[in-house]
Amino acid sequence: MTTGRVVGGRYIVLDELGRGGMGVVWRAEDRVIGRQVAVKELRLPEGLSAEEHSRFRDRLLREARTAGRLNHPGIVTVHDVVADGGVDHIVMELLEADTLSDVVSRRGPLDERSATEVARQVLAALRRAHAGGVVHRDVKPSNVMLGHDGRVTLTDFGIAHAADDPRLTTTGLLVGSPGYMAPERLEGAPAAPPADLWALGATLYYAVEGTGPFNRETTPQTIYAVIHEDPPPPRCTGPLAAVIAGLLIRDPAARLTAQQAEAMLVGPLTVTGALANHSTVATTMPGAPGPAPRRRGTAALVVTGVVALLVGLALGVWGGASLLGGDDSTSVRTLTYGEGGDLAQFAFAYPTCLNAQLAPGRVVTSDASANCTGPHDFELYEALTPFDTTVAIPYPPAEDLARYGAAACMLIFESGRISGPDKGELTVTVLVPTEQAFDASTVNRSEGARSLLCLLSRGDGGQLTGTRITDGS
Repeated sequence: MTTGRVVGGRYIVLDELGRGGMGVVWRAEDRVIGRQVAVKELRLPEGLSAEEHSRFRDRLLREARTAGRLNHPGIVTVHDVVADGGVDHIVMELLEADTLSDVVSRRGPLDERSATEVARQVLAALRRAHAGGVVHRDVKPSNVMLGHDGRVTLTDFGIAHAADDPRLTTTGLLVGSPGYMAPERLEGAPAAPPADLWALGATLYYAVEGTGPFNRETTPQTIYAVIHEDPPPPRCTGPLAAVIAGLLIRDPAARLTAQQAEAMLVGPLTVTGALANHSTVATTMPGAPGPAPRRRGTAALVVTGVVALLVGLALGVWGGASLLGGDDSTSVRTLTYGEGGDLAQFAFAYPTCLNAQLAPGRVVTSDASANCTGPHDFELYEALTPFDTTVAIPYPPAEDLARYGAAACMLIFESGRISGPDKGELTVTVLVPTEQAFDASTVNRSEGARSLLCLLSRGDGGQLTGTRITDGS
């Protein structure tokens, strides 16, 4: 197609915006109402039989029309589907936005607040799509658009990956990006909402790390990694890290749902950095609504989010299988710290090693600090911070908080972050704040605490020598 051509008797092609495996996207002008639009010229995979070609095309166009009926600010609007010269075209809203992949390539990984806002908006879009019977099938960084006004939009609904036929995989006509496809999809299962959520988990991992969790040099290596290998935990902390972990649970039945993940991310955030001041790649779009005002009860919903996390994380770890395929033999114990707890005080910064007995009635201060290169009793390998310490929120149910800490600490322990020939002989200790310490955090941070602490030690009671945290983690 050349510039100046009129598609469907209505859309004047102006210039090319981009191209990919499924076709070319053009900037065009709708000469009926005078607005600029994006026109996707579809190119179906080569090597299909006439019957497969017809079935593929019919499904693609049917889902494009279905996606066009979805009305949500996080979903690019489909205006029209037209055929011209024997070629199908999908006419869409033209966005003033950059792709997530372009932003990360140019500027590096997103900060945690920006990535959390991306997660929120994409989750809302997926929840709307799934409620309307549409599965995206190709959520990935290049299909997430970051608008100049903070709007995050998913593109290519029902377009980029419209084939469910597993023969497309075995014949080398895999449509989509294997590094972002759920393991059940790669094994031939039909597309379903949990697969989109896995893909979002991998996309968010890319957003905060700058690389996909399963990207390898070849497609077979990538597919193997998705099905069998565990990525290192992302460097982000708190609810976002927990959401990413919960979305990357291999069992789709145990994977977080969109509603659960959204609940975990409830809370006021200010969008910064990567969601603003991008170079213009398209013309203006309708303005998105401003942020919703903060409501009473928001803080309580954060606690609900932790309970939702347990639905995904606890099922993954304590249902008999690790979140990411770990070892069930490691012993785990949970203690409380703070006023009224097993440990009246625990004052350490992460990461560190210490010589102390963690037993009821003990007070553990910085005097117990030890050099990790020498003999020591414990190594503090993670401090989980899922709660805001600046607002008053209710103390979660003690049992749920303990289960969350155990699940999250084991997730990190069983990942590639912790290593050593004696890993199978280590014990994990989880320290959970008491209600008094939790509530005191908003009054005096030096007296209160909301962190959940992960420590490791030798199971036989002996001392460790050297750190068990791998370099670069």
